[in-house]
Amino acid sequence: MGDASAAVGVPVIVAGTPTRLARAWLWLGVMALIGSGVLAVLLVLSRTPGIQDVFPLKDLFRAALVVHVDLSVAVWFMAFAAVIWSAVGNAGLAWLGWSGFGLAALGTAVMGVSPFFPDAEPLLNNYIPVLQQRLFFASIWIFGAGLGLTVLRALLTTWPRLAEPLRLGAFLGAVAAFLSLAAFLASWWQVPRIEGMIYYEVLFWGGGHALQFQHALLMVVAWLWIAAQLGRPAPTSARAVSVLFVIGALPLLAVPAIYLLVPAGSLPHMELFAKLMLWGHPYMGPLILLATLSLWGSRTLGPDPARSAFVASFVLFALGGVLGYLIEGVNVVIPAHYHGSTVGVTLAFMGLAYVLLPALGFGRPEGRMAIWQPYVYGAGQLIHVLGLAWSGGYGVQRKVAGADQMLTTLPQKIGMGMMGIGGLIAVVGGLLFVVVCLRAMARRAAQ
Repeated sequence: MGDASAAVGVPVIVAGTPTRLARAWLWLGVMALIGSGVLAVLLVLSRTPGIQDVFPLKDLFRAALVVHVDLSVAVWFMAFAAVIWSAVGNAGLAWLGWSGFGLAALGTAVMGVSPFFPDAEPLLNNYIPVLQQRLFFASIWIFGAGLGLTVLRALLTTWPRLAEPLRLGAFLGAVAAFLSLAAFLASWWQVPRIEGMIYYEVLFWGGGHALQFQHALLMVVAWLWIAAQLGRPAPTSARAVSVLFVIGALPLLAVPAIYLLVPAGSLPHMELFAKLMLWGHPYMGPLILLATLSLWGSRTLGPDPARSAFVASFVLFALGGVLGYLIEGVNVVIPAHYHGSTVGVTLAFMGLAYVLLPALGFGRPEGRMAIWQPYVYGAGQLIHVLGLAWSGGYGVQRKVAGADQMLTTLPQKIGMGMMGIGGLIAVVGGLLFVVVCLRAMARRAAQ
């Protein structure tokens, strides 16, 4: 990867198990995005004024939303996290890596077919929405077991040094994932079982908040990896970057402390994790500033797919962060916030995928489609997020569709119309990413 990459400790991907595992997880992530994209079309149509009255999609909305979110957030994010852990790790414990991948792939497949079986009653709780159905729950347990093995291997094979900041960032992301899985299990063990959405809201609350730190840490890993690959590494020493990663991960110490101090599911438990998000993410500030300097340094470069993704990712993540501090009440400002933040992470992973494709032995993403894909996806999501934020200011509620939205005023209709148009553009952008990846991956397969 050249001297610039080495200066910030970008790891060399080892041939053999690390490369093969990274390829496998990338395939799983792309397949999850394909399934999520198909469902996203139904979601957008079910909430777009005019179209929602022509196509009676209200009954399908909730079930589609559950699987869409789980594929696009849980599976895609965790699959690409595993791409990073596999790529930066050593070749040890191959059996553990492949066992984890096999279980995760099986869980994803079962999750994908579960809505077509009886009694798929959807619950739109935060973080990991569920279908109240045994097959769906089986998919979650199988996928979770696969992730558990994968995270365990990541902790054992990515142990870093201070001179390897990106490997350290990946390792700290694995620590966040471990704490998140442990939090899920602790809540499942401690929270009394009741019927309804509130149970799953509480069940996934602690682990879901911890998981956000994994996403944020790995997003910065992707940003700095892209910058180094472009010849614009972080303008500081490798050890300084490592220290900033440690600072960014410090709030994770609060996760076990909260579980030890207050009962899982109690009101103090919920409030402390909400405050962890509010007070903990500013610790990422120095890392984000460092990434900003790298992005600014790349402004004179020519067109590049990874740089396009870096720019779009930074804009969306920053917008999502700002909207998070503007939430008042339960309305569509909330999904505007998390769409901005999660799409920022998604775009960072898309950009790193473009960097990793040739490093993993696939073809290089080339052509105007690859360069413009992040801008198309990012612009669509920007319109989508701004439409939701606008509508939230006029009282449009979240997690409803069709006539239940009660769009009675012109500003409400304009905002949700923006949401629909932006969502459809974003679907196109997501499809372009899949096409670019499949073309690059097919070139290797044809060799």
